[in-house]
Amino acid sequence: MPIEQINPNEAKAGLDDDPEAVYLDVRTEMEFAQGHAVGAINIPVAFQDPAIGMTHNTEFQAVAEKNLDKDRTIYCGCQVGARSQMAAEILERAGFTKLKNIQGGFGGKRDQQTGQVLMEGWRELGLPVSTDVNEENSYEGLKYKGKP
Repeated sequence: MPIEQINPNEAKAGLDDDPEAVYLDVRTEMEFAQGHAVGAINIPVAFQDPAIGMTHNTEFQAVAEKNLDKDRTIYCGCQVGARSQMAAEILERAGFTKLKNIQGGFGGKRDQQTGQVLMEGWRELGLPVSTDVNEENSYEGLKYKGKP
């Protein structure tokens, strides 16, 4: 089943309709701490390395498999939609079956030259945001926790 491309409003509606669904925020831990969708969990698909830029999180798949059911609907989100697509593709290869990529992500998509908003993100749409980071939703906590 292909990875479905949806917008933040569709993700919010799907999360509201399915209490078992998960918003998987694949941004860095710092980005997650600065604000994320209410109820989201954080497993970064990449880390920011000051010397070389973004580097792949080699533990992404293992931590996801430890914390998520493969048959549960997973809404993958990042800042814009590119990292979350990469994460969804990794999860698809690992056998996850109900994957949705949130285009526009948390921060929205902008024209790189003009800064004009091309697609609104979760935050710009006024959808529920939290800055709460704890052992239940943080990457640090999820690395050491498994499925209940």
